[in-house]
Amino acid sequence: MQLGELPIIGESTDVRTGTGVPERLDLNLLPVLVAVDDHRSVTQAALALSMSQPALSSALGKLRNYFGDPLFVRTAAGMQPTERASTLVKSCRAVLGQIEREIAAAAASEPASVRQRFTFALSDAGEMVFLPRILSRLQQLAPEATVQTFDARAAELETGLERGTVDLAIGHLPDLRKSSFFEQRLFTTRFVTVLRSEHPLQSARLSWESFRELEHVAVQVPGSAHQVLERFLAAQRIERQVVLTTPNAASIASVIAQSDLAVTVGLPLAEYFCRLEPRLRIVALPLGTPRIEVKQHWHRKYHHDARSRWLREVIAEILSEKPADASLAS
Repeated sequence: MQLGELPIIGESTDVRTGTGVPERLDLNLLPVLVAVDDHRSVTQAALALSMSQPALSSALGKLRNYFGDPLFVRTAAGMQPTERASTLVKSCRAVLGQIEREIAAAAASEPASVRQRFTFALSDAGEMVFLPRILSRLQQLAPEATVQTFDARAAELETGLERGTVDLAIGHLPDLRKSSFFEQRLFTTRFVTVLRSEHPLQSARLSWESFRELEHVAVQVPGSAHQVLERFLAAQRIERQVVLTTPNAASIASVIAQSDLAVTVGLPLAEYFCRLEPRLRIVALPLGTPRIEVKQHWHRKYHHDARSRWLREVIAEILSEKPADASLAS
């Protein structure tokens, strides 16, 4: 067992023996004391600790020097502890036992068994599409947990992820492509256009010509998937007639259902609109339209954290199209 080492700072002289005594004890030596007491043999203790015999003898020498006591003496029955060693071994067993119990408890503990709060950074569209599924699954797996959301557009998002006040950011968040963050692709989707069912245009797929003729709602959210569409349209020199511009997606389904306006969004959000408002339908865009990657992001500080790993696995189970390896964002 490696306990970590307290630094040995200087030496002082034991007035009784005149030997140099370290002012601080190397805690890695404590298992040596217990092993020799268990086996009453330097050779067997070394085997038990996967050490060489010379290394264990050296460690035992350091302990003898530190405590100013022989600790173990050779007899016909093997290495026998001195009174000082017997007292020390009792304390060492108690300390090492407590450490092992706490480590085992921490390893066995599941976040699902603890009352705690999980915080997700989501856009308003992300809340509408993903949050019901996330909440439902967490209520099954961790009924004592609570959930909080955080605006994925907030300037404090990176700080929140670093401090652990935000567990995961979920969505298309290209601004988080920095060396401090890991990311895992959950799924890839496409853009589609949503119209009311009785819209005069009844084709199942749009041409760019018919796309230009429509009157549109534009969702303008900096650093979001909608920016992908805007850049593509600009690069292709495709101009659209924008009648309504909004940073929020919450009211769009109602607006589209009661007008001849069109909105172009990712397929999961379009499907949500259609579930919310039966008077809507989805129309495909021309081939070659860009696709959107939806990912979960977390700070590298929590990459090996058991709670974070458990939560990421839950989110991937809910939202992934297939398992994907995490990679450090570049």
